[in-house]
Amino acid sequence: MDFTPTVEQRAARELAGEIFGDLSTHERLSALGTAMDAELWKALCAAGLPAAVEEIGLVGLVLLLEEQGRTTAQVPLAATCAYGVLPVAVHGTAEQRDRLLPALRDGTAVATGAFGSRVATARRTADGWRLSGIFPAVPWLRAATHVLVPAQLAEAGPGQVAGAGPGQVAGAGPGEVAEAGPGQVAGAGPGQVAGVGPEVGAGRAAQAGPRAEPRCFLAEVRAAGIEAVETTAPWAAGRLTLDAVPAEPLGGEGTHADVLGRARTAFAGLQAGVCGGSLERVVRHTSVREQFGRPLSTHQGVLMRAADAHMDTEAIRVTAYEAAWRYDQGLPAAIHALTTAWWACEAGKRVVHSGQHLHGGIGADVQHPVHRHFLWGRQLDAYLGPAPGLLAELGDALTVDALIADELAADERTADELPGAALSAGEPGELLGDAPLGAALSAGELPEVAG
Repeated sequence: MDFTPTVEQRAARELAGEIFGDLSTHERLSALGTAMDAELWKALCAAGLPAAVEEIGLVGLVLLLEEQGRTTAQVPLAATCAYGVLPVAVHGTAEQRDRLLPALRDGTAVATGAFGSRVATARRTADGWRLSGIFPAVPWLRAATHVLVPAQLAEAGPGQVAGAGPGQVAGAGPGEVAEAGPGQVAGAGPGQVAGVGPEVGAGRAAQAGPRAEPRCFLAEVRAAGIEAVETTAPWAAGRLTLDAVPAEPLGGEGTHADVLGRARTAFAGLQAGVCGGSLERVVRHTSVREQFGRPLSTHQGVLMRAADAHMDTEAIRVTAYEAAWRYDQGLPAAIHALTTAWWACEAGKRVVHSGQHLHGGIGADVQHPVHRHFLWGRQLDAYLGPAPGLLAELGDALTVDALIADELAADERTADELPGAALSAGEPGELLGDAPLGAALSAGELPEVAG
């Protein structure tokens, strides 16, 4: 694999860096509060960056989101591209692409995803599909025009949700996680938080019953009920209530898993930028701040803590690049998306904590710029995680893949390759655990015992 950006990807990243650097300043962010930066969003869309994602792919999007994360810019770039531009471009019909993409490209339409702690119920009526369900906290919902919703078909019955989206728990009822952030689930098991749980299952708790992957539906936000929800990071989130809301299906089987994996990768790229920005502030601060007559950066403890944060940040970045590259190449990437999501949670949390700690007392000031990186890092940890749940889901995925590989290998072995056939032909060979010792000895040869 080759992570070297193309000319187009490099140009897009540099342009994004300039726009974010010019407009997403500490002073403007302080004045914005928790609102979306409409001026910055307009500038990004005028520069054609959301539209460019169709050409520069998921790798390009990760590069753009790294630049956003460095400045903690308050725009729905990740949500619009991960839940709008890419799903419609990859899974939409020709009619859907012609109708939806132009507005998503120029920013007049903003998309988000209700990939939270549950799934909706989809029912087909004479007037088309209708969605019902409650999602406690959807990122950027207050700024969105469209929302991508995972839903279980009504005929499937309750409790049959597998891979129920980032944190979607099979059979979860309304109000069960009302206090949680976007995708946060109290006591969550594997796959119970936003950005979690598509390909293998909704977690161990859901493995007992029959499972069916949710389908993806696109609905207009104006037709739904919305209540403002404040989250750790200023993501203009809202509580989404769907009561027989009209919606249109997007894609078919496998769409949910693909969207979820791409979204995990995109938000992990955003976390890499958040951590990178925090670390840059640490470097600047410790290089000029003195203690005992010398800069903090010359103290061994500071150097080691900063080095650990650097390695964690690089782990998030390289795993995000790998997952994004595999998606762009059309290769299986679900496990790689899980891997980068885990790194974004586990390592990202460590990095932003280190960033605050290495600022000393200044880091405790909620008005200091480094505090934003702390808030964003913790929000992304909650949105993608929890890390133990992702790790358990990753283990399940690896186990399933290993079992499938073993079955395929067994199916490919011909009768001549089986141990019994070789022995009957008088060719004992080495004893590798697949031939009876007695049969080998009876041939008059003592084979080597592997290991």
